[in-house]
Amino acid sequence: MLAVLGQFRIVIKSVRQHYQQVERKSGVSGAQLWALSHIAAHPGAKVSELAHALAIHASTTSNLIGRLDALALISRKRTRQDQRTVQLYATAKGANALKHAPRPLIGVLQQALSEVSERRLDTLHASLSELISAMKVKDVRARSATPLSDL
Repeated sequence: MLAVLGQFRIVIKSVRQHYQQVERKSGVSGAQLWALSHIAAHPGAKVSELAHALAIHASTTSNLIGRLDALALISRKRTRQDQRTVQLYATAKGANALKHAPRPLIGVLQQALSEVSERRLDTLHASLSELISAMKVKDVRARSATPLSDL
């Protein structure tokens, strides 16, 4: 049990250190950087697509977009066909911020998980589900409410 607890500490501290470094070097939070990198890689992305890609709630996505727009890192454009639809684009300032930001842009935990085999991810998912079930205090809304960089 103590060895696993130690592993959780390594993961949590590593994630925190990465996001602190991101903020120091780029001036934006880890979640903002991840959103910006997705927008730059998918010009014209919609808000709902960004929320899905980052696995966060739509209202959290709107807040991220608002901060990125206020920093002039992205621009929002409405489509001619449907004025309700907003498309997102990285600005030149946003592209420059990405160029100088620490890697990985999506975060160290997300990057590491993307490199783990599907079979191992399934095992990890089952094990973490069992752990969460055993916890007396848990907030299952945290699954998509808060970006890791904001924890």
